[in-house]
Amino acid sequence: MISTVTDDGTVLLNERTGRYWQLNNTGARVLQGLLDGREADGIAAALADRYGIALQQAERDVTAVIERLSGAKLVIP
Repeated sequence: MISTVTDDGTVLLNERTGRYWQLNNTGARVLQGLLDGREADGIAAALADRYGIALQQAERDVTAVIERLSGAKLVIP
């Protein structure tokens, strides 16, 4: 996987498939958290605090991003 930070988030290239993925800033924060070795619940708590949203919503959002990245084989949960 190759990644590049942009003004709007991060662009990923899956080198095996040649497929590009674009993550918004929130998705990029989730990915960075995973790469830093953080657990999903810690990432969700940080997002809830940063954006002033309910923890349950942040947990759903983090889970959705992880599922998409995992489905594309860009991360291993």
